[in-house]
Amino acid sequence: MSATNKMVRVEQTGKRCIAVNEAAALLGDKWTILVLGVLTRAPSFRYNELHRAIFGISQRMLTLTLKLLEANGLVTRTVFASVPPRVDYALTPLGRSLSEPLRALVVWSQEHHVTMAESRRAYELAH
Repeated sequence: MSATNKMVRVEQTGKRCIAVNEAAALLGDKWTILVLGVLTRAPSFRYNELHRAIFGISQRMLTLTLKLLEANGLVTRTVFASVPPRVDYALTPLGRSLSEPLRALVVWSQEHHVTMAESRRAYELAH
């Protein structure tokens, strides 16, 4: 393999790593998966509906999470000219494309939660 081919491979691997790291940073946030999960349940939600549906999230964290998801193209924010103003949030097609992977993660988490908790307890006792 030539030096040029090796360099191209390293660059491609680096780009893949960057892409995975960016996605993991976004999805690894405490609230992101929960917000995305709620948004999969209906075509759109109003802010207060989202806030009520996500146990424990503060208004500030919900606002920051929605802004981050909007900035990354996963959520749209639609403002309606009414009194009082109405704002709806919905998944974009890109956001909807995460539905199946997130559903698989939720199922995996529920199936293995007890086993992982037992492993943590055993590890703590051993160390």
